[in-house]
Amino acid sequence: MDSSCYCDLLRTAARKTTAIYDRHLAEVGLTLAQYKLLKKIDRAGELSISELAAACDLDRSTIGRNAQVLEKHELVEETSCGDGRRCMLTLTETGRSRLAAAAPLWQTAQAEIEAALGPEQIKAITAISGAL
Repeated sequence: MDSSCYCDLLRTAARKTTAIYDRHLAEVGLTLAQYKLLKKIDRAGELSISELAAACDLDRSTIGRNAQVLEKHELVEETSCGDGRRCMLTLTETGRSRLAAAAPLWQTAQAEIEAALGPEQIKAITAISGAL
């Protein structure tokens, strides 16, 4: 029996849902990936790139590249970790403001996805995510 590749199906679903979030967050100039990084830094107050990578379950080099983009847009800044090295990421005032403006847009994207999928499919994707 020929079946669809589960990885392809999940990746397609992820791309489509990411596109919904990105469409809404574009209003404040953010992508979903940027929003999630800002949210994690905001919750922690400050994080090293290694800590942020661990929190996102991504490799350090990926987070480093993304952090450079956030820093270029003045959403985060590196602060000294006490020994002269710049190693901790914190939100700038611009970053905090952009994150606050993005929160209701993220919520609108959530509601759009919930409406499209319905409660049973939302439960199913939650279960799938927890099972893998």
